[in-house]
Amino acid sequence: MQERVHEKLSILADAAKYDVSCASSGSDRKNTNKGLGNAHPGMGICHSYTPDGRCVSLLKILLTNHCIYDCAYCVSRKSNDIKRAAFTVQEVVDLTINFYRRNYIEGLFLSSGIFKDPDFTMERMVRIAKDLRTIHRFNGYIHLKAIPGASDELMREAGMYADRLSVNLELPTEEGLKLLAPEKKRADMIQPMNYLKNEIIRLEDERKVLKKVPIFVPAGQSTQVIVGAGRETDKDIVHMASRFYQQFRLKRVYYSGYVPISNDARLPGLGQQVPMMRENRLYQADWLMRFYGFNAQELLDDANPHLDTEIDPKLSWALRNLHFFPIDINTADKMLIARIPGIGMNSVNKIIAARSFSALGWDQLQQMGVQLNRAKYFITCKKGAMVKKDYTSEQIRRQILNQSHSKYLKLHSPQLSLF
Repeated sequence: MQERVHEKLSILADAAKYDVSCASSGSDRKNTNKGLGNAHPGMGICHSYTPDGRCVSLLKILLTNHCIYDCAYCVSRKSNDIKRAAFTVQEVVDLTINFYRRNYIEGLFLSSGIFKDPDFTMERMVRIAKDLRTIHRFNGYIHLKAIPGASDELMREAGMYADRLSVNLELPTEEGLKLLAPEKKRADMIQPMNYLKNEIIRLEDERKVLKKVPIFVPAGQSTQVIVGAGRETDKDIVHMASRFYQQFRLKRVYYSGYVPISNDARLPGLGQQVPMMRENRLYQADWLMRFYGFNAQELLDDANPHLDTEIDPKLSWALRNLHFFPIDINTADKMLIARIPGIGMNSVNKIIAARSFSALGWDQLQQMGVQLNRAKYFITCKKGAMVKKDYTSEQIRRQILNQSHSKYLKLHSPQLSLF
């Protein structure tokens, strides 16, 4: 590798680490023409995870960290005194092919700062994807960051070559964007998301009646929001995510805790990194909305604007709604069982399948992976309730937290060490 390209790679790979939305999920691009690479499920080694748990490696870089914008929260903002670099189209193509041939990667995640204007930047990103697909017949995974403000024509062409496109919302609220990135407009972010949604729907409809329809972003679109740079609450973030899932058919919303990189006085959490647990709780709440039938209002409202950092969102909801419990595991509806703390969807499916043969007891539930240390407060089964019914929410909370603390101490006790 040339020394100058190596230097660029060091700069632009490091700058790309702040973008977390690089999961390689949902693509099924098969290698059918004896080309290079394969994004079909079944291959992968590290770094990003697919819905089935498969691990894949991606070359994750920026095209450039030059930027015409001066967003307070961004390391690449134009006023920041950092070392700048920019790849050429051919350099990114060559890096991707060479890294793939050496079995370092399975695909490419490409984002960029904005140099000159959105169309100028997006056009180069599209050329990279196009050259990989058409010249090198690369069938690996490609995730491109769609540049807000770029034309619909470029968005459409990008969708023909990329497996996934994503448009960063950056901040959860429009007020936060106006404060910390006044040069940017939320409308410029919404427009490409809306275009991608409509084009995906249009081609899905065509696929029902036509034999051959062009592939268009088979892994869908996603977005990312920065958590903690503005003054938004968890309620603001979760409700925003819920709206965008519904309005734009997003595959994922990614949550990136703000990392202090600026002395800008507009940033309320100056010098403080967002706790990892806040990110974790947001992902848990997101999971409940996507797979467990919860809506945003149930998880967070004006009375409860922040997620509890001590307990997960499902347990928090259950403790606020004890009137729903106890639930009879042998008769309750599937999605009602899914709301019980300590029971995941895999266990829910096992319960539904098994109870058609015989009534389930505590032993069977434990064998199915149910976390009885949590679930026992909220369910009855063949042998009735495991605990008394008159516990208050606070008593249940304390007991669960104490059990978790005791388990942690036991696992980390020096007496248990093999050395």
